[in-house]
Amino acid sequence: MTKAKRKVMYLNPVGTGGYDEVFAAMAAKYKLPDTEVHVASLPPAQGAFTHIEFRAYEAMVTHGIIRATRAAAKEGFDALAIGCFYDTALHDAREMSGDMVVTAPCLASCRLATNLSNRFGVIVGRRKWVDQMSSTVSHYGYGPACAGFYHVELGVNDFQKDHCHTNNLLTEAARKAVEEGYAESIILGCTLEIGFHETLEAELGVPVIDVSVAALKEAEYAAEMKAHCGWKPSRKWSCEAPPEDELATLGVFDGGDVFGNRIVVPAA
Repeated sequence: MTKAKRKVMYLNPVGTGGYDEVFAAMAAKYKLPDTEVHVASLPPAQGAFTHIEFRAYEAMVTHGIIRATRAAAKEGFDALAIGCFYDTALHDAREMSGDMVVTAPCLASCRLATNLSNRFGVIVGRRKWVDQMSSTVSHYGYGPACAGFYHVELGVNDFQKDHCHTNNLLTEAARKAVEEGYAESIILGCTLEIGFHETLEAELGVPVIDVSVAALKEAEYAAEMKAHCGWKPSRKWSCEAPPEDELATLGVFDGGDVFGNRIVVPAA
């Protein structure tokens, strides 16, 4: 086993470890050999959510994401990816991240898609998600490159009930994005079958991006650039971090159970 050159956390922002094994398998398949990845979820006391499809759920777990980010930074992680396509609490967490880089799936996959093509289509679970996700894509400046959002009317938990049915729906939606929306690449906004994007890519003939892979690889790349070039996150103006003495006085950001489940995928 080699010594890790970089240390990345993939944070599953729910209060259950039910999907952590899936993300750990993803990390083992796609990370660089000398990267150590920790897949962690929030403690059940955070609400035991299995998904955060609703803004109300996002609001409840934001506190846990911020605390987890701060704890990861103190543990010496180089980068952290927040594992939800809503990019929940991304800007909030960055304020608490110290020298650690923080990214998330929507930002990472849009950036990757526009490196691979001029127009991308986004496949999502439910119509409910589209308003918030489209606003996020536009906020990042990628709205003009987005060919549209294509929903399959499955919630996060529904994706696991029948993989064949799920994959058929995703394939149909992706084909519609390419043939009717003229998308030149596809972002799978939610999928929990590792490697499905490779199968779909071979069938459609355009790049297909699994957002969990995109987030992990962007975090890994950021960690590598941080080491090689000395780049660190800005702490000026809108990126200003809260003062430590004030955080200590408030006493709500540290202590107690920060993580629930954790799986370490070691450097090879």
